[in-house]
Amino acid sequence: MKKSIKDLGDIKGKRALVRVDINVPLDENKNVTDDTRIQAIVPTVNYLKEKGAKIILMAHLGRPKGEKNPEFTLAPVAKYMAKVFGEEIIFIPSVEEMAPYVEKLQDGQIALLENIRYYKAEEAKDDDMTFANELAKYGDFYVNDAFGAAHRNHTSTAKLAKVVKPAVSGLLMEKEIRCLSQALDNPTRPFTAIVGGAKVSSKIGVLENLLDKVDNMIIGGGMAYTFVKANGGKIGNSICEDDQLDVAKAIEAKAAAKGVKLVMATDVLVADDFSGNGTNKFVKINEIPDGFEGVDAGEESRKAFADVIKSSKTILMNGPVGAFENPKFAEGTKAVLAAVVEATKNGATSVIGGGDSVSAAKKFFKAEDFTHVSTGGGASLEFIEGKVLPGVAALDDK
Repeated sequence: MKKSIKDLGDIKGKRALVRVDINVPLDENKNVTDDTRIQAIVPTVNYLKEKGAKIILMAHLGRPKGEKNPEFTLAPVAKYMAKVFGEEIIFIPSVEEMAPYVEKLQDGQIALLENIRYYKAEEAKDDDMTFANELAKYGDFYVNDAFGAAHRNHTSTAKLAKVVKPAVSGLLMEKEIRCLSQALDNPTRPFTAIVGGAKVSSKIGVLENLLDKVDNMIIGGGMAYTFVKANGGKIGNSICEDDQLDVAKAIEAKAAAKGVKLVMATDVLVADDFSGNGTNKFVKINEIPDGFEGVDAGEESRKAFADVIKSSKTILMNGPVGAFENPKFAEGTKAVLAAVVEATKNGATSVIGGGDSVSAAKKFFKAEDFTHVSTGGGASLEFIEGKVLPGVAALDDK
């Protein structure tokens, strides 16, 4: 277990360097269009505020590639955050200008530093600690609350934790690690994983790691067609990775050896036009006609998936089971999520991790309908794969 801000002693008047993930979407007028990530850091910032710390937030926005680019400025985000916190967020325009701003900070005041990715040294792959030491001058302790960036071995997410001590997790980071670890390492059984998405190749690590832990595995989405083809089925124009056919067979063999029940779609919705404006019909998954591609789980499959989900006590979802972005192809993913919500109401633990499944969960339901909706796309994917996240590893152990 890692130390969290709750393990710190008296921090009144101390300077807190806090890495947060507020990489939020902005429209062309630089208005925040989804503040989920900002809301997620409120408990940590408020905790530090109440304890009288001087709060210096560090974050990135987009990919400015190590150059100062006004398109990626955090200034509009600071303005939006002022409304969320009901007070001025002091904006620090650059690392070079930090000193006077930090000196003037009062206990409980919040400052936000300009986009940390304006600096090439932030993302440098080397062991050079110059940039970390420069930032360290402004902090008495370090807090990482940016789970969404915890898989990056960057200066503000990992290196800084080695030079500023104590280095602890924020409340969001602590919750992410707790919920994901509990699901993976100490699940109430039966434990079901729903793995979807387009490609087997991007989910091999997830599938491999989960097969050691789950009782049931539902495989849906585009990756299912690679399994169908590996078993000699006809998949029409469906997405398929021909170089992963052996991997699909190996995953099936491992599941059988481990006694894991693999639940695959038996029927699918197919379309001859991905816009959904052509012919859409249900067919058996291994009999998809030429000119058509699978776009969603079929009606039989939805029922089979839901039955397994509703009888589970721990559910981990990583990836949708159809092209849910199009309302015509969203019913399968919606049905799976509805089953997860129902199971949660009946006492199951549900964790939604990974960018697309989180988008779908928030599109059709509320975050409160699930036990935990992860804020980190790539980070939760790597965590579920069993990889060590640099941003977590660098923090102090309890």
